[in-house]
Amino acid sequence: MKKVAFICVHNSCRSQIAEALGKHFAADVFESYSAGTEVRDQINQDAVRIMKELYGIDMERDQYSKTISHIPKPDIAISMGCDVGCPFIGQDFDADWNLDDPTGQSDAVFKDTIKEIENQILALKDSLKTN
Repeated sequence: MKKVAFICVHNSCRSQIAEALGKHFAADVFESYSAGTEVRDQINQDAVRIMKELYGIDMERDQYSKTISHIPKPDIAISMGCDVGCPFIGQDFDADWNLDDPTGQSDAVFKDTIKEIENQILALKDSLKTN
């Protein structure tokens, strides 16, 4: 089974959401990991709250902020968006989802970002199932 890494700088919001949704929607097709080049003390609390509300997923139960060296070498590496500068992870990115960081924004912005990540996860799942 392929290992997919979702990468952003702080590994506290978008990449954590992608890891959680990957595990939720695509665990039968790929393994999901998230990481960053820096870490935060905790996952973004708005993301945690809204993911619980929308999907019943408690990201803090099984996930934590971690660097690239704390995950297996991925088969597929996806950048969440390079608006803050793409980290180098030892390999090229297979895709850049180019998502704006919703940190500090309204719940509506968070929900739009989460829905876009869900759509991308489902598309990735479909593409890997056909390959």
